[in-house]
Amino acid sequence: MRLLFGIYRIAGRWPFRFALYPVLAWYLLSKPAARRASMEYLQRLCAFDPALARLNRIRPDWRGVFRHFSSFAENILDKMLLWGGLFKTADVVSFGREQMLENIQAQRGGVLVCAHLGNLELCRVLSRQRRQLRITVLVHTRHAQAFNRLLAKLDPDSQLNLMQVSEMTPATAMLLAEKVGRGEFVAIAGDRIPVSPMPRVAQASFLGESAAFPVGPYVLASVLQCPVYLLFSMTKNGHSECHFELFRESIHLPRKSRDQVLHELAAAYAARLEFFCLKAPLQWFNFYDFWHLSGYKDASR
Repeated sequence: MRLLFGIYRIAGRWPFRFALYPVLAWYLLSKPAARRASMEYLQRLCAFDPALARLNRIRPDWRGVFRHFSSFAENILDKMLLWGGLFKTADVVSFGREQMLENIQAQRGGVLVCAHLGNLELCRVLSRQRRQLRITVLVHTRHAQAFNRLLAKLDPDSQLNLMQVSEMTPATAMLLAEKVGRGEFVAIAGDRIPVSPMPRVAQASFLGESAAFPVGPYVLASVLQCPVYLLFSMTKNGHSECHFELFRESIHLPRKSRDQVLHELAAAYAARLEFFCLKAPLQWFNFYDFWHLSGYKDASR
């Protein structure tokens, strides 16, 4: 990654792409799990919306997987450019931030449920630059320790608003409640199962078939009693976009219908994720067996 970043800084994006092809070919051949996950995603995407697949020339074969990996590599480069100060953030278009800014002015923060779609580093950098929007991202850095170290070398501040959370303790909940009370936002992924044994999930339809979605974001929001927003990022026609949506003013989980409410929330999130995946079909980067439910505990059981 450092070598490719250096090629970009010296020669630009096209030479970077030429140097990238051998790396992608090696990755395609040597990472069967990621390759299968990409292939399965593309197969479901093409079956769910054949017209969209034809329009975007997406095929569920090796060429389609190569394009998917290429999009992921371009995304990694953009993350490095962001933290290296070389990305034109002035060109980023934001949608739906107005209500969030009103809450910030009233010192009322919230939970920001994001996705592995597009470039979420963009929102972290913008939050630092514009100061109005302060975001703490809950992460399991075991997923990408090497990449996080590389970002830290480009800009030590890239780690400042990350919080490693393996389990939600009362002390962590209190710390997050203080942040929300100051008008800050806590970001947590809604499309990635936590790194923990037997995490609780809810099944929801996604691209035509049931998949496991974490319920942690909605449990956290119910504890913090704050607004919940969705955040999706993508690149369209060469321009980066950040979409903010009010998801719920607050979340209450009644004891008797707790599991039903969690399933409804997960289904509502899955529907919005599906909507944005169809807008940027090669920019969803969840390279694991997303539709495989084995080993996860459904919230209704």
